[in-house]
Amino acid sequence: QVQLVESGGGLVQPGGSVRLSCAISGFTLDGAIIGWFRQTPGKEREGISCITCGTDESYYADSVKGRFTISSDNARQMVYLQMDSLKPEDTGVYYCAARVRPTPVRSMCTVGPSLSKYWGQGTQVTVSS
Repeated sequence: QVQLVESGGGLVQPGGSVRLSCAISGFTLDGAIIGWFRQTPGKEREGISCITCGTDESYYADSVKGRFTISSDNARQMVYLQMDSLKPEDTGVYYCAARVRPTPVRSMCTVGPSLSKYWGQGTQVTVSS
C-alpha cells in the first residue's frame, strides 16, 4: 500500500533553516511527481514546490523562490524540502503529496490539490522568535 510520511518540522527562528523529509513507499519513485503543500488557517492548501523524480524538473511558488530547494533521492525513496531564510509567513502545516500518472510539474503545484492522489499526515513548521 502507498504511504507518505513527513518529518523534520518544528519551531524555527526567523532567518533560520529547516529540512523537511518525505518517506515514500508502495510505488517506484522514478517518474512520479512529488509536491509540498502548505495549509494555514483561513486559507486554501497551497502548492509550494513540486518535482518530477528522475528528470529533476521542478517548480517553486514565487514566495519561496531563492529560499527553498526541493530534491529527491530515488534509491532511498525520499524527497526533501530545504527551507532557508525563513519568515513568519512560512508558518503552516506542510504536506507531502504524490501523483504517479504523468502531468506537468507546474500543474501539480498550481492547478490545485485534486491532482495529487496520495497525501502524508503533515508536519508543523512554526517560524517565530
